[in-house]
Amino acid sequence: MPPVRRDSVAFTVVVTVTVVLCAAVMLFLLGFAGAPGTVLLATGFAAVPVGPVVAAYMWLDRYEPEPKSLLVMALLWGAFVATATAVVIDGVGGVLAGLSDNASLAVVAPLTEEATKGLFLFLLLWWRRAEVDGILDGLVYAGMVGIGFAFTENILYLAAAYNGTDGTAPGGLAGVTGTFVIRCLFSPFAHPLFTSFTGIGIGIAIGSRRPAVRVLAPLGGYLCAALAHGVWNSSTIYGFGSFVLVYLVLMLPVFVGLVSMAIWARNWERRMLTESLQDAAARGLIPATDIGWVVDLRARRLARRHARGAGGRDAERAVADYQQAAVELGFLHSRLLRGTAPRDWQARGQDFVARIAAVRPRFAFPGQVVPQR
Repeated sequence: MPPVRRDSVAFTVVVTVTVVLCAAVMLFLLGFAGAPGTVLLATGFAAVPVGPVVAAYMWLDRYEPEPKSLLVMALLWGAFVATATAVVIDGVGGVLAGLSDNASLAVVAPLTEEATKGLFLFLLLWWRRAEVDGILDGLVYAGMVGIGFAFTENILYLAAAYNGTDGTAPGGLAGVTGTFVIRCLFSPFAHPLFTSFTGIGIGIAIGSRRPAVRVLAPLGGYLCAALAHGVWNSSTIYGFGSFVLVYLVLMLPVFVGLVSMAIWARNWERRMLTESLQDAAARGLIPATDIGWVVDLRARRLARRHARGAGGRDAERAVADYQQAAVELGFLHSRLLRGTAPRDWQARGQDFVARIAAVRPRFAFPGQVVPQR
């Protein structure tokens, strides 16, 4: 294994310390959201959409699964850092600027919330650039941050609805039910969707060799995220039609567009991975006969089942380790061919090749008698 880079350590320390401090702030704020029973009820309602939305992003992230530790960090950043910072800045900024609640919700909130959510992605771009290979990775990390943010924000809104202090709900179960339907059932993808624009900008920057694009793409993504967020908030405040109309005219088309882009990006990743591994095979880095068992998702599962039947759990784990290392090598090799490889590409590449060589003799793919060397 290559030595852990200092920038990776710095990223982990900064994110962990910030999450812990902001978690304390949010727990303090949640203590004022209502009685413990109310907060517990709101938490239960807010948790309902989390699993399905996370599963949707995990489905997209199957070719090259991101490190689980980073995905958890993204969720925690959204749940604590982004929410705590946004609550403080929104409150202080609205007071100092003399803005009304509606103006603050339509202008200040989108700018600050998308900035605090997007900051995690910018930290990835700055310190963990090698972990983000393109638009799809940007979408996945943005989605995780947005899911975490929506979860904590929904707790606050649901608790206020139950207490009848949000100015719109009658309180009690009737109030919390209406808020739950609107925020957790009709628009669970709202915050992930807004932050996805920043993620797309980060992904474009990663794949570009032009310095101007590397700077302007993330900035443009953030501005688009804030704009989309601001239009959504303004629509619910100033009445650009009913909620259902706004949902159909604004949220649904944007959601469908981003889903289409995500599916396109995943299909593109498959083609890119195939081409890069073919080039790697021509250079002797991986057997060409193995590429199909690495690129095709169904073939991956079949290979693992075959290995488990032939050699037990150890062989299955060897296949999984081999496939993961080969995929990582393919993405790294593609970035090298495009001229956008990370600074430590040689150490990373040597590590992937060593992992491949270490586990390949321990199994055979279906139809093979002995491992292909």
